[in-house]
Amino acid sequence: MKKLKPVPLMKHVLSVVVLGSCIFIVYKIQMFLHGVPLTQNKPPSVYGISLVIFALYVTEMTKLPFFIVNFLGVVFLNNFEKRPKLRHSLLECPFLCFRVVTRGLYPDLVQKNVQLNLQTCQKFGLKNFVIQVVSDNAINLSANQQCSELIVPVRYTTKHGSLFKARALQYALEPENDILKPGDWIVHLDEETLLTEDSLIGIINFAVVKTHSFGQGVIKYNSGEIVNWITTLADSVRVGTDYGYIRFCLRVLHRPLFFLKGSFIVADAEAEKKISFDHGPDASITEDSFFASLARSQGFSFGFVEGTMLEQSTYTIHDFAKQKRRWMHGVFLTAVSNKIPVRYKLGPILLTLSRCFVPFNTLLIILMHVMVEPIPYHLIASSSFTYGTHVFLAIFGTFKTFEAHKHGSRKSIFLILASVLCCFLTIVIEHWNSVVVFWQPRISMNRFHFYIVKK
Repeated sequence: MKKLKPVPLMKHVLSVVVLGSCIFIVYKIQMFLHGVPLTQNKPPSVYGISLVIFALYVTEMTKLPFFIVNFLGVVFLNNFEKRPKLRHSLLECPFLCFRVVTRGLYPDLVQKNVQLNLQTCQKFGLKNFVIQVVSDNAINLSANQQCSELIVPVRYTTKHGSLFKARALQYALEPENDILKPGDWIVHLDEETLLTEDSLIGIINFAVVKTHSFGQGVIKYNSGEIVNWITTLADSVRVGTDYGYIRFCLRVLHRPLFFLKGSFIVADAEAEKKISFDHGPDASITEDSFFASLARSQGFSFGFVEGTMLEQSTYTIHDFAKQKRRWMHGVFLTAVSNKIPVRYKLGPILLTLSRCFVPFNTLLIILMHVMVEPIPYHLIASSSFTYGTHVFLAIFGTFKTFEAHKHGSRKSIFLILASVLCCFLTIVIEHWNSVVVFWQPRISMNRFHFYIVKK
């Protein structure tokens, strides 16, 4: 019998080739426009204004660590593995609480998705679980043994004054509201998150083994009807970083170096209670990233959860920009918090510095185009690595989201090309958000403002 070709391995090798090609193409373009011949060994100091360029390149290098981690995840981990298989009996599965936190502004959406997730769990054969909605406003959910609703009172305040989603998450952990016992697990979902069979398999495998206290998996942004193709394709970079950064950090290093997403978090209930979400207003803008850094400082380990969940991107570019601005602001507050030792928040610090220096990147591009002197090749190489990897993550995220065997080759290729253009939208928005968050005399957003996108 003729042996089958190792298709996943071939796809992995091809993805690495595409990654290398993206970096090489960006490098060659920059060398053609601004480079100095490799045989020219003049130091940057002889160029005069090139000293400014050199300083600006140093600020841009703060981006390198994040993209190096993504590079390692793409190169050394096969992102084309077969669908996860259930390695344990459903009878071994501990009690799972799928916790959805919401303001309750879109009750119809929440009710619809709760029913879809309930159907997914029941169809899979899961018995030992509950879907719990924690809301500031009543959803009027049909309560039964596998669905429950917890309303956060208006007057409720935490001991340290946590706000927004962190406040609601902490309310669910209060002894009088807590429905979980040792050995139970929490799966955190956003109100638009949809479970899949693959994600249930990954969650069960992760929870039964109990090797790590916390885990996270991949989220794709193609749930239901695509409302805005521009924001959906722009979010393909996030899918790419799930396969690069998230997989490498959680599967190899077992720690989230830079951040953790707020959805598709699988948490040991006892571990979550020990850390809690009550760490004050500064920890409430991106409570997920703050929680992750604090958990690391307390010695908890993280793992990667197999499978994917589904969500939708924001409906408008305005919401897309506001959402990214909140994340930028929240990571900054995590980086400057005195509640986390410095060595456990080096990632957020580097991420904050790279975002703070974004306007200097624009100045660098302008100077490179008006300068007469060439730019040293080793400085261009670092920039090419960053932008080439960024472009690849957009391509790869789109490829994984809109797979050819489901959407057709022509459509997939068109969307991949379009995603390259859309990833530049994220760069433009990042520039604007950087100015608003770090460089305006008065930040236009309230220090403790949690922007909610329209759905």
